[in-house]
Amino acid sequence: MNVLMLVTEGDAVTGLVAVLLLAMSVASWVVIVWKAWLLQRAVGDVARSTAVFWQSTAMADAQPKVAAFDREGLVLPLILATHIQANGTLASAGDKSQQLTRVLRDALHAVLHKLQYGQVLLATVGSTAPFVGLLGTVWGIYHALVGISAAGQITIDKVSGPVGEALIMTAAGLAVAIPAVLAYNVFGRSIGRIEADLEGFARDLRELLLSRKD
Repeated sequence: MNVLMLVTEGDAVTGLVAVLLLAMSVASWVVIVWKAWLLQRAVGDVARSTAVFWQSTAMADAQPKVAAFDREGLVLPLILATHIQANGTLASAGDKSQQLTRVLRDALHAVLHKLQYGQVLLATVGSTAPFVGLLGTVWGIYHALVGISAAGQITIDKVSGPVGEALIMTAAGLAVAIPAVLAYNVFGRSIGRIEADLEGFARDLRELLLSRKD
């Protein structure tokens, strides 16, 4: 009594539901393993990169030091974005404060997009997998009842087997959804922490550059 039996003995809809749940499970676990590795590195890298930046004596001296620690490229893009050059376009128009705000905002959005990558997939799997499994269950029970009705005799042993096999789809949907939901919540907290650190660094960096005398 397992999902493989439902795929081999069921119809096309049952097989499609089982294959879809398997694909969702594989995709979510790939994202979970990758993001766990990424965020574990990112939390430490951001802390070390910002610390080494503030311990440097000059911007030129800070960049190579930050690059050595910033393996995921989360802090260095903010520093590089501050190298504003006047080129006659609207992007270089306005005072220095406006330009720094714009370039740091754009760089921060790009960095946060990298951190958020995969979260949509986990949220989608977590919210839809139970319903996909339920669809397989309902469809399996329907066919089980049709088969029992065609047999002309209803007994407990004839009902429990097919219905129990169909209910496996519900359990499979939950088994796919629960890890995705848990990972989404855990990763969301880590991303929020990193985001707060990067926003604070960007704000301090802007104030530092505005206070410098060119």
